[in-house]
Amino acid sequence: MNSKVVLGIVVAAIVAIWAFTFQVDQRQKAIKVQFGEIKDATLEPGLHFKIPVVHKIRRNDGRILTLDVPPTEFPTSEKKYVKVDFYAKWRIKDVEKYFIATGGQETRANQRLELILVDGLKNEFGKRTIQEVVSGERSEIMDVIQVQSNEDAKKFGIQVVDVRVSKIDLPDDVSDSVFNRMRAERARVAKDFRARGKEQAEVIQATADKERTVILANAYNESEQIRGDGDAQSAKIYADAYQRNEEFYRFTRSLKAYINTFSGSNDFLIMQPDSEFFRYFKQSEQN
Repeated sequence: MNSKVVLGIVVAAIVAIWAFTFQVDQRQKAIKVQFGEIKDATLEPGLHFKIPVVHKIRRNDGRILTLDVPPTEFPTSEKKYVKVDFYAKWRIKDVEKYFIATGGQETRANQRLELILVDGLKNEFGKRTIQEVVSGERSEIMDVIQVQSNEDAKKFGIQVVDVRVSKIDLPDDVSDSVFNRMRAERARVAKDFRARGKEQAEVIQATADKERTVILANAYNESEQIRGDGDAQSAKIYADAYQRNEEFYRFTRSLKAYINTFSGSNDFLIMQPDSEFFRYFKQSEQN
């Protein structure tokens, strides 16, 4: 067979495959349209067949997409406006409904989803005061909006995965009063903590003082008992020594008296020579 014929057959086969087949990526949601009507909306990722000219393939991103809404003002229950910057995460859930509602255009889907979110946030912010919105109920609002918007977006074939508020700006005439109230509340809480801390400190101090008094009293009582026992033992020792040798006991007592009296080189004592104090000095002279 002529090589040109073979080459022509191969090229024709490649063109036929390219013309009669198409591929759906796993990151895509695709439908097959025939003369403007949906022919197949259940296309799975992989290779599929089509009839050229008759069938058209519409592909959309099947991943989670982000809708970033420009800052929008919402009134609170106090009829004061706050500027809210928020975004939503969404994806195509029902590709057939999505194509019918939006024509497969992501921009149109974002516009419709934005209307749903703005309307829901307007209702939720209108139920709350500025302080509630800023300080404590933001996450609750987001949970409610996520559930409501997801339910409303089902008719467009859209699933709302998450809604988040990234920033809330207060008007200049409101922000000062709101922050002053918040500061006053924090000051009140801090004062309460300090008062309770001071009360506990006084209780602890009183308990410590009581325990200290008891410990000192017990220690003094114990020391007096020990001192009394020591004095008694000392007296007993002296008494025993006295009974064994009275003269020697008197002599040692006199020596101690001499030492205590004449402890320095300049000490002197004026007494009668025949005083009892010099008794053992006299005995020494006689001996």
